[in-house]
Amino acid sequence: MTVTRDQILDELRRIGLPGGGDPVSRDMVRALGIDGGRVRFVLEAPDAATARDLEPVRRAAESVVAALHGVESVSVVLTAHGPAAPAARPAGEAPSLKIGRHPTPQAPGQSGPQRVAGIDRILAVGSGKGGVGKSTVASNLAVALAREGRRVGLLDADIYGPSQPRMMGVSKRPGSPDGKTIEPLVAHGVTMMSIGLMLDPDKAVVWRGPMLMGALQQLIGQVAWGELDVLIVDLPPGTGDVQLTLCQRTHLTGALVVSTPQDVALLDARKAIDMFNTLKTPVLGLIENMSLYICPECGHEAHIFGHGGVGREAERIGVPLLGSLPIDLDTRLAGDSGRPVAVGEGPMADAYLQIARGLVAGGMA
Repeated sequence: MTVTRDQILDELRRIGLPGGGDPVSRDMVRALGIDGGRVRFVLEAPDAATARDLEPVRRAAESVVAALHGVESVSVVLTAHGPAAPAARPAGEAPSLKIGRHPTPQAPGQSGPQRVAGIDRILAVGSGKGGVGKSTVASNLAVALAREGRRVGLLDADIYGPSQPRMMGVSKRPGSPDGKTIEPLVAHGVTMMSIGLMLDPDKAVVWRGPMLMGALQQLIGQVAWGELDVLIVDLPPGTGDVQLTLCQRTHLTGALVVSTPQDVALLDARKAIDMFNTLKTPVLGLIENMSLYICPECGHEAHIFGHGGVGREAERIGVPLLGSLPIDLDTRLAGDSGRPVAVGEGPMADAYLQIARGLVAGGMA
């Protein structure tokens, strides 16, 4: 006579559990199978720590079922539904926070781009291609706006190639007092955050799109930005997941597009402009970078990448040309040293201040 499922469950009900109940009433019995005289099932605990304490229960279950008439062998596996509880932190040690996850859905009742609490305006600095100096413009513009008395934040959203920690001269890992909120750093009067501060700087970020989107969501929503007049977001080049997520999930004041004057760069800049238009993000203006080279010896001006291309594009699409910035050795050296050129004095600092003043006067920052 073959043993039945009901007979097995009746025997398991006789086994008491720590804290009361039995394996059946506590819904722990899983995958019960009967093959002739061979019986197998799983006892599933709520977590790994509980499972370790239930080994006597597993042995008792194996014993009572083996005693049933018709049972030739019994296999009982003890497993856990969830992970073990995290180990307690030493007193005074701040909890760690993991960056990089799949994005969480918007809360019920929310749809479309949402405002970030405490931030008046968000400006995305984008480009159609890499190598046009977008990150240099973003960091120096943030510093210039801070010098104009604005409360400024800088978010490095270039997940694959974060450069703002180097350009702003910061390397300290941000703290997290509760394992959820990220405390940003402050440099040159700018509140800043970059994924480069959270990861090993020598390790590549090898993530698919959902991980990028989740990381961006954390960097915007979990950072304690405080009260800001403007947040500058340094986007990665191109028209990918980060741009799409930012424009669809976050209420942006608008976008600034950086390009060099040559036709190849402008081809890609037009794609970035079209992307922002498609995502209903206003393009507030264009910035021409590397517009010319001035020889430090003789003062000769050379238009290495062409001349006026970005200005003509701005006129064509009906947005202002916010500024033209030359190729400048001091700008490069300042970025590499962690002290943006806009911090000091001189023609390049003045050029960024002029762009910043234009944004403030136009109500954009």
